[in-house]
Amino acid sequence: MTPAKPPAKLMIATPAEPLSLENSIIASLPLPVIAVDRSDNITYLNPAAEQFFQGSRATLCGVNLQDIIPHDSPVFALVHKTRRGGYSMSEFGVRLSTPRIGTHTVVVDSAPLGDERGAVLLTLHERSMAGRIDQSLIHRDAARSVTAMAAVLAHEIKNPLSGVRGAAQLLEQEGDGQSRELTQLIIDEVDRICKLVDRFEVFSDRPPIERDAINIHEVLEHVIRLARTGFGAGVHIKELYDPSLPPVYGSRDELIQIFLNLVKNAVEAAPPEAGEVVVSTAYQQGFRLAVPGTESQIDLPLVVGVQDNGDGIPENLRRQIFDPFITTKMGGSGLGLALVAKLVGEHGGVIDVESRPRRTLFRVMLPVMKRREMQDD
Repeated sequence: MTPAKPPAKLMIATPAEPLSLENSIIASLPLPVIAVDRSDNITYLNPAAEQFFQGSRATLCGVNLQDIIPHDSPVFALVHKTRRGGYSMSEFGVRLSTPRIGTHTVVVDSAPLGDERGAVLLTLHERSMAGRIDQSLIHRDAARSVTAMAAVLAHEIKNPLSGVRGAAQLLEQEGDGQSRELTQLIIDEVDRICKLVDRFEVFSDRPPIERDAINIHEVLEHVIRLARTGFGAGVHIKELYDPSLPPVYGSRDELIQIFLNLVKNAVEAAPPEAGEVVVSTAYQQGFRLAVPGTESQIDLPLVVGVQDNGDGIPENLRRQIFDPFITTKMGGSGLGLALVAKLVGEHGGVIDVESRPRRTLFRVMLPVMKRREMQDD
């Protein structure tokens, strides 16, 4: 928890009173803001807080905070520490879950409310799309961090191994039965190590991908057809598509690789009985990602979701699930999702994940083919 300077005093106005400048600013904030007295009774909510807690200011003012937030929530410990210390504090990753508001993961800022004895002002920052995208960019960088290692492995391991293999082949020709068995073992193990190194080479730097207008539904239908006739034969795969989507600006082969990995992971995570995987597409208007170091922005309106009803990703692995060598599968290499993050990044897109028991959703956001790009082709 991070201490900070106390805020300026907030003058709480009743609904009948005109709003001061300070209250007007608080009321216009898109973040939920709540003021409580020394008994944790709510004395003020801004419109964003009314929407968040699904209640009006008239009905919630005077209600105790425990009536809208679970009594064992870390929010209360934060409020009490703020009262005792007299300075503002923050708590990250607070989970708020009630039948009324659903489940939210938020950052809670708590600050003493000016001269009001024991009064505390709370501000909630929900883990927004911006936060998820920021985490997705971290995932992309993690995948890129394997690039240098891939180059080193290819050069420093495969070249010497070719010499070892050649020497073993010469010994095999001159040896007897027992020595030939040993040299063949050496050759087999060298080949196995070379195949492992080849798996790293997918992360190495490559020329920019060749992109074109791709019908994302044709890609997904191809992936699902492969799944239903192979690894996903025992799982119900449901398709929920928006038929009006424009084409994706991407590489068909790499898009197949992305969603084949995601669907295969979802199938493997689904329970053996009543397992279900949902593949969906949607169009989200107005979502843009700023390009670092420039004033330009990328539109990422096309969203593809791959959801399973398995046990979910363990909480301690969720933030690192796209990092190389992180896996929840027995015997897994931990390279599949790292590769997915890299390929999505090469398309100018982002990927994020939400997970809880019986619902894990990987969401891929991609650019669409623009009119200018069609003309250039």
